[in-house]
Amino acid sequence: MRVEQVDFISIPTQDAGRAIAWYRDVLGLPESDVSEHELETPNVTLSFWEPERDGLPFVANTAGFAVRVADVAKARAELEAKGVRFVAETWDSGVCHFAACLDPDGNTVILHRRYAPREARRGR
Repeated sequence: MRVEQVDFISIPTQDAGRAIAWYRDVLGLPESDVSEHELETPNVTLSFWEPERDGLPFVANTAGFAVRVADVAKARAELEAKGVRFVAETWDSGVCHFAACLDPDGNTVILHRRYAPREARRGR
């Protein structure tokens, strides 16, 4: 099997309408013209799922997913001004900056920007 690309990411929520409004109004992602409960990014669709409607418990995704931004510090400041809660200080890994915040359901969204090239790992 050869994976061509990631088509969508499921994001658990207790209220799809509230989640879509947050990702649309706070992060600026456009709603899908094709499907209800989805938003589009240039490379992947975000699909909002209410597990409790299927009889499953809601559990936030605390591992999260990353969105690439031009400047992590600037994006963080913009989101903090909108009342978004961050879970830690911005981190510099030596090749990228990232800062983790929470959506209204407690799902982690990571602001990310790589500033140095990745190096190949040997021995894998």
